[in-house]
Amino acid sequence: MIVVADSSPLIALSRIGRLGLLQQMFGRLVVPDAVWRELTECDPGRAGVAEMLRSNWIERRAVNDVSLVNLLRQDLGAGEAEAIVLARESKAEVLLMDERLGRSAATRLGITVTGLVGVLIEARHRGLLSDAAEVVNDLRGKAGFWISDALMKLVIQG
Repeated sequence: MIVVADSSPLIALSRIGRLGLLQQMFGRLVVPDAVWRELTECDPGRAGVAEMLRSNWIERRAVNDVSLVNLLRQDLGAGEAEAIVLARESKAEVLLMDERLGRSAATRLGITVTGLVGVLIEARHRGLLSDAAEVVNDLRGKAGFWISDALMKLVIQG
């Protein structure tokens, strides 16, 4: 299974010490160069950066279709644009992305997208997240990740 990830889910889970949940869910993640740089170079002291750098389950990969990246960059950041292109090029089963504009662009290109909330719901269903309420509260409080009350209820109760 190929899963391409944008930076926001990785950052949010890193901030609460739950990055390993993605490894439990997917085994491996692939991130484009722009996302890797965003994660590791912008703030090397950020929570989870050291874990990402030494992980053997997060693979950094370059995109080939620079023209499509440039086209997407008209509306999206570099990480989102490269993640979408990499998901398309690698025929990923899923793109892990939370940004609304990026999700919309990916969907228009026929890419299956899920966000962090979708991952949390699936993790709870698989029995990997016994403390869903704590995780959601930590994401909201410690990571500054916005989750509506309705989505919070879905994660906690299913």
